[in-house]
Amino acid sequence: MEKCSIDTDILVVGAGISGISTALEAAETGFTVTLIEKNPYIGGRVAQLNQYFPKLCPPTCGLEINIRRLRDNPRITLYTLSEVKTISGDAGNYNVNVKVNPRYVNNKCTNCGDCATACTVERSNDFNFGMDKTKAIYLPYNNCYPMKYVLDKKLCSREELNLIIDSCKYNAIDLNEEEKELNISAKAIVWASGWDPYDAKKLETLGYGKLQGVITNMMLERLASPSGPTGGKIQIPGSDKPIEKVAFVQCAGSRDENHLEYCSSVCCMASLKQAQYIREQIPETEIHVFYIDIRSPGPLEDFYSKMQNDSKVFFHRGKVAKVMQDPDSNQLIVEADDTMNAVLKQYTVDLVVLATGMQPTKSRNGFPDKSILDENGFIRTDVDKTIIGCGVCTGPKEVSSVVQESTGAAMKAIHIVKGGN
Repeated sequence: MEKCSIDTDILVVGAGISGISTALEAAETGFTVTLIEKNPYIGGRVAQLNQYFPKLCPPTCGLEINIRRLRDNPRITLYTLSEVKTISGDAGNYNVNVKVNPRYVNNKCTNCGDCATACTVERSNDFNFGMDKTKAIYLPYNNCYPMKYVLDKKLCSREELNLIIDSCKYNAIDLNEEEKELNISAKAIVWASGWDPYDAKKLETLGYGKLQGVITNMMLERLASPSGPTGGKIQIPGSDKPIEKVAFVQCAGSRDENHLEYCSSVCCMASLKQAQYIREQIPETEIHVFYIDIRSPGPLEDFYSKMQNDSKVFFHRGKVAKVMQDPDSNQLIVEADDTMNAVLKQYTVDLVVLATGMQPTKSRNGFPDKSILDENGFIRTDVDKTIIGCGVCTGPKEVSSVVQESTGAAMKAIHIVKGGN
């Protein structure tokens, strides 16, 4: 195993929008930054979105310029496929052990795609939440960074590996690449490991994983994206059946003591944004939104009002009890409380979208200090002289708030680097 020692001012764990923004703020102020990411690409959850508030622009709107700034900044050193194993020391003098997994593709890669064409082995595409497949050697997504393929070597036989190697005329496949160990000395650490959608399979009465046509909000983002599994066409996964009625189920697992006890704050507006995707693409579609209450802070209230005035969008105040399938028509039946009239009602729809909540990344990417986590696993921000939390791993929030928090995280880290009290 190759070992490497690194001295850096600031270590940033996680290269989603929060980690990238923090690294840029610190590096452009003159400090050295080591940025590590567990995925083979950077951009995090934002890269999976079709559009995001407040401008309703695609991810490239914000990521592209930040990736260019990051790529051109000599003070930032990026490691993908990397995860923290151990951390010791204190603020001002941390020692961090990081494992870097092999990509098996070197910098000679030109993204020609010949290797993927030659490869016959497929894998589930986790970037698209399993709605399609990639080859065992694949580009994580269009316009990803680093812009080079990655090989899932464990899926391939020796014969398959030889096919892939022979297909590459640039000698970019390196099967001898080994795991690397980084020993990093850092003065400050910013933790920006991001979030995971709540596991909808735990919501047993809502039919996810059992009934065709029940999907999550993040799956809909990928369906609506031009780079998604259907090229941007919103459809029922695995079916060509027309979509005429859609149900958005809010608080799917959120505000529930059996699942996530807290509100994820962004789900309401995310669902209304997705309702707009559907209305723009399939104008005659009828949208039904089942909610406990709607959160539309600040300027987003205007967007909420716009959707309220849409004649094809209907709001139902009440929690969904279960989702079933009509045995005759195969349509989905949503059963929900109508709290305005104190009755239980059923609605027949073609597609159900579960607004699952945001939870801090399950693995915490090796997060070492459980004492600064709150009862829900989020990093507390009221603790000084310790690992600095940033982004959704400190609590659910939308992209603009994440970017603002990143500036604050960079300032806290710089304060520690300069020996501030």
